[in-house]
Amino acid sequence: MDNLEWRKKALKIWQPPDDWQKITTIEAHSAGEPLRILIDGFPEIKGTTILERRRYVKENYDFLRTALMWEPRGHADMYGCIITPPENPDSDFGVLFLHNEGYSTMCGHGIIAVTTVALETDLLPNNRPEKMVKIDTPAGLVTAFARINGKRVESVHFLNVPSFVFAKDEKVDVPGLGEVNFDIAFGGAFYALVQADEVNVGLTSASFRELIDKGMVIKQAVMKNFDIIHPFRSDLNFLYGTIFIGSPLEEGSDSRNVCIFAEGEVDRCPTGTGVSARMALHYSRGEIGLNEPLVIESIIGSKYTGSVVEAVKYGPYDAVIPRVEGTAHITGKNEFWIDPKDPLKRGFILR
Repeated sequence: MDNLEWRKKALKIWQPPDDWQKITTIEAHSAGEPLRILIDGFPEIKGTTILERRRYVKENYDFLRTALMWEPRGHADMYGCIITPPENPDSDFGVLFLHNEGYSTMCGHGIIAVTTVALETDLLPNNRPEKMVKIDTPAGLVTAFARINGKRVESVHFLNVPSFVFAKDEKVDVPGLGEVNFDIAFGGAFYALVQADEVNVGLTSASFRELIDKGMVIKQAVMKNFDIIHPFRSDLNFLYGTIFIGSPLEEGSDSRNVCIFAEGEVDRCPTGTGVSARMALHYSRGEIGLNEPLVIESIIGSKYTGSVVEAVKYGPYDAVIPRVEGTAHITGKNEFWIDPKDPLKRGFILR
C-alpha cells in the first residue's frame, strides 16, 4: 500500500474525540424539498404529547436545530424532522419538524419523505403493495398510504388534518406593494394565499429573490393586521407563510404555486400543507368537488396532486379532509459532529 492509500485509509477509520456530539441523519427530498431526518444522537425529548415535546425541544435544544439546519451543516432553506414515539396508541410514530426559523406544525413534503424513508429502511414493515402509516404531528394525526413495488416506495399520499378557510377576500396595505388581496386558509399551518399576477411576481427561479421579498412583506403585513386563531390548539396561532398562485408552466398541471415560509424559506416542492389549504379554499368557492384532483407544480416544476375526500365540521369551520400525493427519494446518510470548542458550533445563517 502506498503512502497516499494508507493516509486515505486512516481518514476512513478516524473518529472524533469523545466530547464531540455526534448526530446521525438520513437525507431525503420530496419534489426537490430537502428533509434531514435525525435518527441518532439527539438528546432525550421529554413530554407525553407532540406539542409538549415540541415546546421542550424549543426551550432546551434549539441550539441543535440551528446547528443542523443553518450553515455550515445546512443552509437557509434546509428542512428537517425528528422521529419521536407516538402520542396515540395506534400511531406508528410522531414527528417534530424543523426549519430556519423554528418548528412547523405540519409538513406535507415531510410526511411523504419520512414515510418513504421509514418503509425503505425497514423502520416499519414493508411487506404489502399498499402500507398505511399513522403519524402524530403537532397539528394532529396524519394518515399516509405508501404504494410499494418490491422494496421501493413509488408514491405516498396522505389524508391531512381538517383544513379550512380562515378568512376570504381580505385586503391589506403592504409597504411597497399597496393594497393586496388575499385569503387565509389552514392546511396544517396557516397561509396567506395571493394571486401572483396581482403583485407582479413570477413563479420561476428567475424570481427567487423577489418572491422572498414580497412573500415576507405580505406575511408581516397580514400578521400585523389580523389575529390568527386556531379553534383548538393555541400553539398553531401564527401565519406560517405566503403562497403565490398562478398558471401552470408544465403540461398536465392545473396550477403552479410558490410558498415563502418561516424566515424567507422558498419551498422547492408544491407545499403539501399549502396544497391542503388550497383544496379547502377551492372547495369553499365551489371550484372543485369531492375527489376532483388538481395537479399543482412548484417553482422547479415538481408536482403534487391534491383533492378533497370529505367535507367535515371542525369547530366553527366548514372544513375538508385533503388528500395530497407525491414522491420522495433518499439522498444520503450523514454523521454530523459538533466540536464544543468550535465558535460556530451553533451555526449561522445568511440569506
